[in-house]
Amino acid sequence: MSKTKQISYSRALSELEKIIAEIESEETDLDVLSEKVKRAASLIKLCRAKLRSTEEEVKKALSEIEEKPGEEGVTGEEADGY
Repeated sequence: MSKTKQISYSRALSELEKIIAEIESEETDLDVLSEKVKRAASLIKLCRAKLRSTEEEVKKALSEIEEKPGEEGVTGEEADGY
């Protein structure tokens, strides 16, 4: 598995921020600039995929807890133990 797919969202974002700071500081050697830009693009792709996946999981979880018509649901009082 590639190095990018093995890291967490927060670590990818942190690395991306570091790369951006290095590029913006204009201290990045021209010979490594291309590699930094490629790595940044890879990290952006990873972050977007993780965000999409998380959004889908949240939507699915929320849809599962919504009451469906005709089914008895638990009221707020019942859920609180009253």
